[in-house]
Amino acid sequence: MRTIPLLATACLVASLPIQASEIFRPIELHDQELAQLRGRYVMPGRIISFGIVMSSTWKNAVGDNIGAKVSMQIQESTIKPQFYVTTTKETGNGGTPSAATGSIVGGAGLNQTQGVTQSARSAGDYNTAYNNVGINVSEADQAPAASNQGTPLNGPVSASNGAGTVTVSPGNGNIQLAINANGQGSSLQQLGAGGLVQATNLLGSSNLVNNLTQLNVVLRNNAPSVGALDCNLDQLKGLRSMGM
Repeated sequence: MRTIPLLATACLVASLPIQASEIFRPIELHDQELAQLRGRYVMPGRIISFGIVMSSTWKNAVGDNIGAKVSMQIQESTIKPQFYVTTTKETGNGGTPSAATGSIVGGAGLNQTQGVTQSARSAGDYNTAYNNVGINVSEADQAPAASNQGTPLNGPVSASNGAGTVTVSPGNGNIQLAINANGQGSSLQQLGAGGLVQATNLLGSSNLVNNLTQLNVVLRNNAPSVGALDCNLDQLKGLRSMGM
């Protein structure tokens, strides 16, 4: 079972030199070990912006490309969080990709996981699939300008071309970004219910698929006030009295 501590460690390792990555090779922690961990925290008011970006694209063998991006940014002045969606369509050389002849079986257990689940299964040749998760933490004097580009996601949004159909759907406590690639396969990103799913099934050949989910956090870089420090000391004392 993958967990966020394992994911964060993996992200750290990806940014280290080869020698350092050997030292900090991630290991899976059992539930009993996780129950004893105490996480880091930030001072009150330090988080001034939090954003989520999800994007998926599918390019077939003849160059047709279909995709979508969903984004949301929350700041101190945000009254109601809102997702925005944009779709992309590109036409290739005008040909038709060869019909898919492969098939994929099994995988029922992928629907019963928690945390971050990533899968890429291929029954064709010369396919490429990327499932990526990024966590960016930066500091700034003020929150970045809100970039509410696209259509507000108040209901399903879809677009189609020769590569297939992409559909972005909100509801049931999650956001879903799905591509049906005209018989060449399918991809899915789903965020919510305490987990993230990135899954790609490739039935045809020479397809290129990209799934990306990125979390962006901006912290205020000015030093905390004496009052804020006193507040956190009181919180720590309270935890000690509870035996933590």
